[in-house]
Amino acid sequence: MSAASRRPVVIIGAGPVGVTAALLLARHGVPSLLLERHRGIYPLPRAVVVDDEIRRILQSVGVHEEFATLARPAPGLRLLDARRRVIAEFPRSLHGHHGFPQTSMFDQPELERLLRDALARRPECELRGGVEVVSVSQDTDRTAPVRVTFRRDGSDEEEHVWADAVLGCDGAGSITRDAIGAVWEDLHFEESWRVIDVRTSRRVSSWDGAEQICCPTRPATYMRVGEDRYRWEFRLDDDERLDGPQGRARLRELVAPWVDLPSDGSEDDDFEVIRQAQYTFRARLADRWRRGRVFLLGDAAHLTPPFIGQGLCAGLRDARNLTWKLARVLQQGADDRLLDTYERERKPHARHMVRVAVAVGWAMTGGQDRGAAIRRAVVGAACRIPGVTAAVSRDLSPALAANPLVRRRPRLTGRSLAGTFCPQPRVIVDGRRERLDDILGDSFAVLTALPPTARMTGVATALGASVIHVDDLDDDGTLAAWLSRGRADAVLLRPDRVVMDTVPTGTGDFTDAAAWAPLLHTARRPAEARPAP
Repeated sequence: MSAASRRPVVIIGAGPVGVTAALLLARHGVPSLLLERHRGIYPLPRAVVVDDEIRRILQSVGVHEEFATLARPAPGLRLLDARRRVIAEFPRSLHGHHGFPQTSMFDQPELERLLRDALARRPECELRGGVEVVSVSQDTDRTAPVRVTFRRDGSDEEEHVWADAVLGCDGAGSITRDAIGAVWEDLHFEESWRVIDVRTSRRVSSWDGAEQICCPTRPATYMRVGEDRYRWEFRLDDDERLDGPQGRARLRELVAPWVDLPSDGSEDDDFEVIRQAQYTFRARLADRWRRGRVFLLGDAAHLTPPFIGQGLCAGLRDARNLTWKLARVLQQGADDRLLDTYERERKPHARHMVRVAVAVGWAMTGGQDRGAAIRRAVVGAACRIPGVTAAVSRDLSPALAANPLVRRRPRLTGRSLAGTFCPQPRVIVDGRRERLDDILGDSFAVLTALPPTARMTGVATALGASVIHVDDLDDDGTLAAWLSRGRADAVLLRPDRVVMDTVPTGTGDFTDAAAWAPLLHTARRPAEARPAP
């Protein structure tokens, strides 16, 4: 199909997940049409934290430098008791595995503006605001095009567009989820919390990371978002209000452990409540994420309590995982079964993250049963064991399980690199210091500590991959040390920088390509990456 006649991928919802998906598809030359019910960016803050893996995704869509000017690295998370004594501290590094600070605080509308600006520069992408999608329908053939019906603001007339695929990035009330017949699986957490975003020049007494108050009667979360921006989250009773004169007095009581406000209410000029909203924090997972060429991403597929700051992160991981596979099917003729690996990889990962958030919610800041205090005491004792908090911080996101795109081998000792991410050090190329992903490009890549074998070269040719010897990269030794710790002589990296296959030290070569070639079948073409020096 020619570029002129190609149907677009329709993305329902132009929030951060939808726009990121469109930008990632554009990197592979796939056109997209975004349908968004709002005409502009929602102006109030919602998500406020991302990790270093997400910043690597923002790098892949070309907005990481601008984002760095808006983001504030945070040192981690502290668990405090009701008297604000530290139970445990989970540190986060300024130099994470992915080449960025492990935790970054930000203002969501500012991120959305960066993404929208990048979208406007891509001719492959079209955004239509003020559009309500009313139905998504498809034939029984799982490869058939999808019909999306919508109405524009102020019009009762229905229009439709045919799509090669539909990405439902339309949130918790997703019409796309209903269209594929998916239902929620309840992961057993539901609490009502008040979220308060504040701008103030007053001195706030806390550290620069996040704080979780572990109190069964008044749990709370505090985060410093920016130079003068702060967020508090409190679990309130149904009849508690924070607006009006009595509500303002109650708000002063709640924030008093962090900031001293005068009791006469004269703080209005230098303690501005930007937004307060009541949220019901839920833990849910859609029972299916795909039907034919229709997919669920972000809050349409999973809902997580915010206690570990992974809500938006999970949605952007969805976009990164799916888009390169979809592009390979649409652009390069890969087998449609490749798309089955999206749910197979992402759903267990999302379930794990939701369960971690639920555990934090119940054991730390939630749960009013008699066992709550015991759980907090046990966690506090465990976190005092040397190395435990560092290990929890490092291993929050698990490796992908074995599947056709993650080739696990039997091992006697050590941790396999398959299913994990390649680190991203800075490297020097042509006298310039750059990040590794900018050298690897958007395709597969082989990193090797040995001279390339015939099979390595064959695998690289079949996948349009570059072959790079780590000694040719001036990277301070990060890559060689990573291969050595993983007992690997070489790795095959997917476009999302997950390790697909390894060559265990001194044992031979990559797995026979027959295991994965049917899924990734493609016309052979030159690698997109620049050669290493």
